[in-house]
Amino acid sequence: MSVEAEAAQDKGGIRDTLRVIVHALILALIVRVFLFQPFNIPSGSMIPTLLVGDYLFVSKYSYGYSRYSFPFGPNLFSGRIWAAEPARGDVVVFKLPRDNETDYIKRVIGLPGDEIQMIHGILHINGEAVKKERVEDFVMQDPGGRERHFTRYRETLPNGVTYPVLDIVNEGIGDNTEIYKVPEGHFFMMGDNRDNSTDSRFLSEVGFIPFENLVGRAQIIFFSIDEGSSFWQVWKWPTDVRWSRILDVVH
Repeated sequence: MSVEAEAAQDKGGIRDTLRVIVHALILALIVRVFLFQPFNIPSGSMIPTLLVGDYLFVSKYSYGYSRYSFPFGPNLFSGRIWAAEPARGDVVVFKLPRDNETDYIKRVIGLPGDEIQMIHGILHINGEAVKKERVEDFVMQDPGGRERHFTRYRETLPNGVTYPVLDIVNEGIGDNTEIYKVPEGHFFMMGDNRDNSTDSRFLSEVGFIPFENLVGRAQIIFFSIDEGSSFWQVWKWPTDVRWSRILDVVH
């Protein structure tokens, strides 16, 4: 083969490689924008369902699309297209109404028109107490390696969705509230770690969440690493990765 032919073949190989890379990037962008977006959990407000250091995929299509479904929230249209309301009990990522930029993740408790109230740590929906059963303590290690026990309950919503909640402080600041009437087109969100969650109970901080602000539904944990460790510290994976949580479906 001549030198010219070898050079042409090398150029063709480079072009093919670049074409494959560009196609892969376009496909990844389409998936990221329209289908699934990765999120990591930075705080303990959803313990025990989600732990600090969990990485999960959020489905962008579950509730249709709004401006906040897309990077940088471009003002292309108002409201939602192909809209589908979340079900009570869904774990949802949304933009904080106060700035429309910060991502929060909480559980949908109240639907439009509902009346929500906490009375002595018991959740009430439309005047009815939600079933709350004591179960075994939630046990985890703090960064110092000490084992800590937290009081855990299981709540069952009117539609049958069940999930664990923590109740660490008796008569905590969010355990007794006024009656919240959820406006039309809005939702009432709460964290599963009830005494360590800034959520819709605190109107000046979070309040009611407009349907437009929903980003997507939490679906599956694709990676999980101990608090204090980082995703990129590969050398720590053998000891710090929570292998048992990988591929857990979020309920």
